[in-house]
Amino acid sequence: MMQSRKIFARYAWALLAYNLLVILWGAVVSSTGSGAGCGEHWPDCNGQIIPLNASLQTLIEFSHRLTSGLDGLLVIALVVWAWRAFPPKHRVRGAAAASFIFVLLEGLIGALLVRQGWTALDTSVERILMQPLHLINTLFLLAALTFTAWWAAGGAAVQLHGQGSRLWLFGFGLLGVLLIGGSGALISLGDFLAFSLSAQYDALVAWLVGLRLWHPLIAIGVGAYLLWLAFSVAPMTPNSVSQRLAHITAGLVLAQWAVGFINVWLRVPLWTQITHLLLADLIWIALLLWTASALAQPEAQSAAASSQPRGAAAG
Repeated sequence: MMQSRKIFARYAWALLAYNLLVILWGAVVSSTGSGAGCGEHWPDCNGQIIPLNASLQTLIEFSHRLTSGLDGLLVIALVVWAWRAFPPKHRVRGAAAASFIFVLLEGLIGALLVRQGWTALDTSVERILMQPLHLINTLFLLAALTFTAWWAAGGAAVQLHGQGSRLWLFGFGLLGVLLIGGSGALISLGDFLAFSLSAQYDALVAWLVGLRLWHPLIAIGVGAYLLWLAFSVAPMTPNSVSQRLAHITAGLVLAQWAVGFINVWLRVPLWTQITHLLLADLIWIALLLWTASALAQPEAQSAAASSQPRGAAAG
């Protein structure tokens, strides 16, 4: 049984990495305007199961659908395996089930965007509302997969009760990263539409472009908060793993600031957009792991809690 759980943990980490690749390829789809590569057809592509004589944009969109479809199957396998490897009410089961819910929502949002034509150069209010929703759901999917892998690898349950100000400090950090993600999704949409439509874009797109000022300010503010958290609060945590994760998070924040500056300086080329998104996802994952480690139950309490209801503990 223990060997099966170790293999499961490796599978969960690998699936998390695969999802990062799917997300980055999705950014390529958006940045190249390939979201309409299959027209308003879903799940088929331009009325075909396998598009023939396809354009580059169609190939980009279709390949994203294939990788996303495979991701759904891999997450289903994760859930089935979790149910076989872990006992009822185990936190790994819950995290795996959440992964399935969010990957299902991801597919439904993607299908809705395509079927409604909220892709490519569409500037409807609906698309602008769906863009940050899509990204935040993606972050929740990454969170569920991260906790699945972390807990399967032996990470202790999170204890919410009795944490005092630490719970709020980490909670604000997580909310801040979500806020950056939502504003970044709007900024990337505005950048693409502005450069694609040139002088023809309407007042709505102009408003999106005007948000460029706010996104870096939010990112700098939240990043500075995470740096303060890493170097002021983390040293007070008697947990070496938590402290290492704090330093990793801080390093990623500094790298993200540098890439963000380069991204603006070079007028958002594709490679900096992808790097910027990758670092944002890695910061989110590192912060989640840091939070889980810092708020973990003591081992003795965790062992005792494994045979009874956890009360305020997550799991």
